[in-house]
Amino acid sequence: MAKTTNILLVGVGGQGTLLAADVVALVGMEIGLDVKKSEVHGMAQRGGSVTSHVRWAEQVHSPLIPVGEVDYFIAFERLEALRYVDMLSPEAVALVNDYRISPVGVSSGDGVYPSEEDQDAVYGPLLERVHYVPAIDLAQELGNPRVNNVVMLGALSSLLDVPEDVWLNVVSARVPERYIALNERAFAVGREHMRVALAR
Repeated sequence: MAKTTNILLVGVGGQGTLLAADVVALVGMEIGLDVKKSEVHGMAQRGGSVTSHVRWAEQVHSPLIPVGEVDYFIAFERLEALRYVDMLSPEAVALVNDYRISPVGVSSGDGVYPSEEDQDAVYGPLLERVHYVPAIDLAQELGNPRVNNVVMLGALSSLLDVPEDVWLNVVSARVPERYIALNERAFAVGREHMRVALAR
């Protein structure tokens, strides 16, 4: 892998963004690549923004992805996704959890959550490579909305040339034993959703 693969994950505290980033980093290591990871999670426990940069290559010199060079973008909330559009490369693929969390300004009545049309306008020409994943709904169908982050990882895995069992082994090692089967199902559901979406 001569070119660095840049993966940016963003979300709100409590959504499992950091666990997902850990999995992505460990998968890169499992396939023998140099991996660098950097994260920001100020006020994350209070519902603040969480971001994590993960970079894979034969050799990675910096943990931070330069602006305009993100290859794969995983956002766990629609509004958080919009905050980082400038980080994406022109060829980036974005996976956005089709989920809304109203920030304080909106819930207090001082602001308005952007309409779908306004959101689409932010992406501009990137919009054709933005995939909305109903990760919360899919996770709820499995009985636990908390595994929406693993649904998103399953979707991401369909875009990267890494054996599925590598992903599953890493996920299984990072979750409590009693939840392994649930997380394996969540991963499979996300992977299948993305496979179908890409085949359309």
